[in-house]
Amino acid sequence: MKVKLVDLKAQYELIRDEIEQPLLEFLQEQYFILGPTVEAFEAAVADYFGVSCAVGVSGGSDALLVALMALGIGEGDEVVTSSYTFFATAGAISRLGAKPVFTDIEPRTFNLSASGVERSITEKTKAIIPVHLFGQCAPLNEILDIGEKHGIPVIEDAAQSMGATYDDKQSGSLGLMGCTSFFPSKNLGGFGDGGMVVTNDEELGAKLKVLRGHGSKPKYHHKLIGGNFRLDAIQAFFLHKKLPHLGEWLGARKVAAATYTELFSATGLIANGLVRVPEELFGRHTFNQYVIRTTRRDQLMEHLGEKGVDTAIYYPIPLHLQECFQDLGYKAGDLPESERAAKESLALPICPAVTKSAQEYVVECIQEFHA
Repeated sequence: MKVKLVDLKAQYELIRDEIEQPLLEFLQEQYFILGPTVEAFEAAVADYFGVSCAVGVSGGSDALLVALMALGIGEGDEVVTSSYTFFATAGAISRLGAKPVFTDIEPRTFNLSASGVERSITEKTKAIIPVHLFGQCAPLNEILDIGEKHGIPVIEDAAQSMGATYDDKQSGSLGLMGCTSFFPSKNLGGFGDGGMVVTNDEELGAKLKVLRGHGSKPKYHHKLIGGNFRLDAIQAFFLHKKLPHLGEWLGARKVAAATYTELFSATGLIANGLVRVPEELFGRHTFNQYVIRTTRRDQLMEHLGEKGVDTAIYYPIPLHLQECFQDLGYKAGDLPESERAAKESLALPICPAVTKSAQEYVVECIQEFHA
């Protein structure tokens, strides 16, 4: 049996009729850079997040970059963030000449440890970026309190958590800014790259819009140095069509996650300590990935591959041990929970279209391996 990690084709078939005819009308307009299509989608996203301003950008990585640029972060500054996350989080910091200060994670959620954040604050710290990994929010109340205590802004990396909640508020809407991604496999995925920065600070929102267009306002007049971070109108068109389905798709993910957990519980793998399944601790978990922790992870991944089951490792090397960050002085053992997660984590197939029979097969294969 073949089980894909993410089945984008199956999801597209559900909305094909809503997209294809309107797409032809959109193409006839020949308006592809910013414009009314992007503005309409930004308004819809702002409403979804419950914020006053949403700024469409070229990708989730650029969302992080332009958010830091809007705060003037650069050479000599420090930004506290997680070591166990996708490279873009730290890459945006380093591209501006600032220093990423890597902090360890909580083993139950894979997210930043609030106590670790507190210990990482120095007089050079200019921002904190918690990552809501795999669709579960970081402990925001504690992190926001730390930021307020030290006068440090919090930028939420919500690339994997659109639709997640914390204290009944949308992930991405609690910090000074929230950054999300519309990469095709995300909760709300485009037909290519795209991203968004959301904020309740309208002055900051206006600055973000200037920065995404080379710092130009009016055209050809540059008070700021920005970049080409514009969201393509065709991506805004697709995403706006998909946005009304997000609640339904998140519900399907939640059902799929509960199914996995029930199946694993029935096998005894959890009770025997052979598999640890994700927990829903802070509000609504969106399960952008369903990541288990397991012994003999690499051998299990090979076994599942032989059985036709796609899996993925998020992430095999924590950022503090990446070659490009060697000059920061970290060494193996500095962030033990991040390093342990990198050795034990395995993402199983999950998407709104995953079937129960496919999930049963996946768990049967894992049970077979451990038997």
